[in-house]
Amino acid sequence: MPPTHASVEPILGSVLDCVGATPLVSLDRLFPHADVQVLAKLELMNPGGSMKDRTARHIVAGGLEDGSIAPGSRLVESSSGNFGVAVAMAARLHGLRFTCVVDPMAAPANIAIMRSLGATVERVHQPAEVGGFLAARLDRVQEVLADEPDAVWINQYANDHNWLAHYHGTGAEVADALLLPPTVLVAPVSTTGSILGCARRLREHAPDLRVVAVDAVGSVIFSGDRPSPPGTRELPGAGSSRVPELHSPNEIDDVVHVDDASAAEACRELLLTEAIFAGGSTGSVVAAIRRILPTLERPARVIALFPDRGDRYLDRVYDDEWLDRARVRAGRPAAAPADARAVSAVGVG
Repeated sequence: MPPTHASVEPILGSVLDCVGATPLVSLDRLFPHADVQVLAKLELMNPGGSMKDRTARHIVAGGLEDGSIAPGSRLVESSSGNFGVAVAMAARLHGLRFTCVVDPMAAPANIAIMRSLGATVERVHQPAEVGGFLAARLDRVQEVLADEPDAVWINQYANDHNWLAHYHGTGAEVADALLLPPTVLVAPVSTTGSILGCARRLREHAPDLRVVAVDAVGSVIFSGDRPSPPGTRELPGAGSSRVPELHSPNEIDDVVHVDDASAAEACRELLLTEAIFAGGSTGSVVAAIRRILPTLERPARVIALFPDRGDRYLDRVYDDEWLDRARVRAGRPAAAPADARAVSAVGVG
């Protein structure tokens, strides 16, 4: 006999309904300051492993609703990995096809997950003369669009559903959870959708909020009118070799650039101090917080977006040989002291 109160049972319709409602965790062990509270929004606990789940769900559902995505069509996107996994999930559940264009920096685990979800994965092997691998990926996206009449480029760099996902999701959750408003938001940037969506929502409650963007060394997002050539970056998720159309620099108060080695060192410190197993973008946020701590007005309440988990970075962030090479690229000695190879507080290269 079926239950008489099925409507109140906590049963969700699909894994997409599990996206969001991620916890806020105090980082008192990592930042033991009486007048500074750092709260991490654990977006790495989304079902696909990153905050990109929110973006993909909102872009796909919003596109189907407004007609920009036709039922049964093929989605096409360029991704360093996490967004590709998230779109592959959403496409599978909405009955859509999906082609993701990646480059050699994409984690093998992400590629395997996308293919297992039925996505077509295409890899570019040579960077473009201008714009690096991202430009090469976007060139391939245009080729796919020309070859397939029903293909739709969802373009996370210019799609307003991107920042709205975090305005209605991540930012709203933080605002609703806190009795006292935050004073600082620290978040990584690539498309800038997550930081802008969160900042716009939180500033409705905390108009004096200081917004700190964490960019990668070698990124051109904040290069202004005279962009320099993009530099070498091996950790996906933060930074970009083009300026996103969504970018709104007037809404950002400070920018901290973090190199690959510093991000990886901070990931290791976070793991051994707070037991949070996170990816490179999260490590860059931790490194940036260490750098800005002396500049904060006290008392401070910092919201840190932790966008990605660590299992897809085992061959980079958590590999000692890779980290040694990253230190050399950053102009530092390859091997840190023995007590710092696992835990490093440098983190601000």
